[in-house]
Amino acid sequence: MDLKLSNKVFIVSGGAKGIGEAIVLELAKEGAIPVIVDRSVEAAANLENQIKSEGKKCLTIIQELGREDACKGIVDQTISTYGRIDGIVNNAGVNDSVGLSSGSPASFRQSLTINLTHYYDLVHYAVDHLKSSKGAIVNISSKTALTGQGGTSGYAASKGAQLALTREWAVELAPFGIRVNAIIPAEVLTPLYKSWLATFENAEEKLEGIVSKIPLGQRMTKSEEIGAMTVFLLSERSAHTTGQWHFIDGGY
Repeated sequence: MDLKLSNKVFIVSGGAKGIGEAIVLELAKEGAIPVIVDRSVEAAANLENQIKSEGKKCLTIIQELGREDACKGIVDQTISTYGRIDGIVNNAGVNDSVGLSSGSPASFRQSLTINLTHYYDLVHYAVDHLKSSKGAIVNISSKTALTGQGGTSGYAASKGAQLALTREWAVELAPFGIRVNAIIPAEVLTPLYKSWLATFENAEEKLEGIVSKIPLGQRMTKSEEIGAMTVFLLSERSAHTTGQWHFIDGGY
C-alpha cells in the first residue's frame, strides 16, 4: 500500500530511541523526511547515519524539551531546512515515578513539563504550517492514563491530558483539514521499559507475569507495530479518522 508520504516532512519528538525510533524508521521507509528531535546525541547520530546510508533523508535536532523556546526553535529550523511541515508526532517523555506520596508539588509540576507541556508547545508553533499542508498530528499516550499504575501521578496525569488534547485539537482543527489522533500503547519492550524491569529483583518473573496477561499471542507489542500504525494515521489513507484513541496492545 502506497501511503503517499514521499518527501513529506514529519517532526518526531523523542525520535531516536524506542517507539520514536520505530516511527522514524517507518517514515523513512515510506519515503517521508523525518525530523528526529531528541536529547541523546549518540542515539540520534546513529539513527541518522542508518537512514542516510539507505539513501533516505532526515534532519536531526538535539534538544531538551520542556522550554517554550525549544519547540519554537525546532519548528523554525524545520521550516528553514525544508519549507514545510506535514505532521507532528508527540512522543517524548519518561515514566518518572513522581507519585502522590513519593513525590512533591514541585516534582509533580516538573513531571508535567517533561511529559506534557512540550506536546502543546510543539503543535502551537507548528499549527500555521499544518494548516497550509492540511497535516496530521499523532500523540503517543499510555495505558496508565486509563488504568493507573500507582506511584506515577505526574506521568499518568500527563498521559491523560494528552488524550484530552487529542479530542480538543481534533475539534479545533477540523475546519482546517488537520486530523489529530492518539495511540495508547500498553506493554512495549523499549529501553525505558527494560530500565523499569531492572528495578525488580525478579525481573524475568515479572516480565513473564505481564506477558501472560496479553491475550493476542501472549507477547509484548513491538515498537515497529506502534510505528506502523502511527505512520498510517499520518497518511491520507486514514483521511477520515480524527479525534480517536487507538489501542495497539494485543487486546490487553
